[in-house]
Amino acid sequence: MKTQELINTANALFAGDKGLLAMDESTSTCNKRFAEAGIPQTIEYRRAYRELIVTTPKLGDCLSGAILYDETIYQATKDGVLFIDKLKEAGIIPGIKVDEGTINLAGFPGEKITAGLDGLDDRLAKYYQLGARFAKWRAVITIGATIPTRGAIEANMHTLARYAAMCQQAGIVPIVEPEVLMDGSHSLERCFEVTRNVQHELFHQLYTQNVDLEALVLKPNMVIPAFDAPKHATIDEVAHATVTCLLETVPAAVPGVAFLSGGQSPADGAAHLNAMHKLYKGKLPWGLTFSYSRAIQQPVMDLWRGKDENVEKAQKMLHFRASLVNAARRGEYTPQMEA
Repeated sequence: MKTQELINTANALFAGDKGLLAMDESTSTCNKRFAEAGIPQTIEYRRAYRELIVTTPKLGDCLSGAILYDETIYQATKDGVLFIDKLKEAGIIPGIKVDEGTINLAGFPGEKITAGLDGLDDRLAKYYQLGARFAKWRAVITIGATIPTRGAIEANMHTLARYAAMCQQAGIVPIVEPEVLMDGSHSLERCFEVTRNVQHELFHQLYTQNVDLEALVLKPNMVIPAFDAPKHATIDEVAHATVTCLLETVPAAVPGVAFLSGGQSPADGAAHLNAMHKLYKGKLPWGLTFSYSRAIQQPVMDLWRGKDENVEKAQKMLHFRASLVNAARRGEYTPQMEA
């Protein structure tokens, strides 16, 4: 295991005010979003959209890393330059999504487990040779009347820990993503309770599986009421609940936390991260940054709509949205910047 190389990569992902772009949508997810935006759902349009992203001028000023999908890591620009090489040219560390999505968890109705451990060693070795230096695996936890169960949490966190150990053995920094979904009507307090339980179990499993905590990244949800919750929370309430949960569960050895957006609007994703930095700047043992997908990409896709003549303005929107969450990471974001 290349311990120092792993630690250096993990720390580099939190450099300055930068963060990560999750451009690792599966083919089905990407096609769904294309359909919503009126974009043809073909491999060439997916390639063209990803080329728009990786060729955006000065994107490396905003991003430290970008998470790719298996299809994307082999794709190239119209000029024949691999996307992974375009990212490296921009100073952006390439990463790769390695889980294979969720399936029903046998014996636990309504709960899921993430597939993809079979053959993962070989895939990680291949991705390392291609230039990927970190990976991502997502576990999904749903809140309902009688779920999540203890068994489902343990199974998912054990799988995340095994993935993380395999990544480090391959010389790749693991991003561990235990996502508590915003679907439903649960309160902020219920989200806090479940997220805390999930993260406690995650770090127990990581310790049990001999994972080096200095060489990984946590990608959690923020503590937010569900979409259909009767009571919403203020920006500061979300920031306080999220950081309190992290302080109760995340060891100081972890270099950083890169939040998923989880269905938040672009403005909310920026405002919540900003509030954490304003309220807790200089008081936390680990860095806090972003690893957003839709909260950065949706306005870009809405502008592009599959048309060549829209590429330039879509790229400007991508840089603009990334620069806003950079400002949030400094605690300098204001809603007025959205204009």
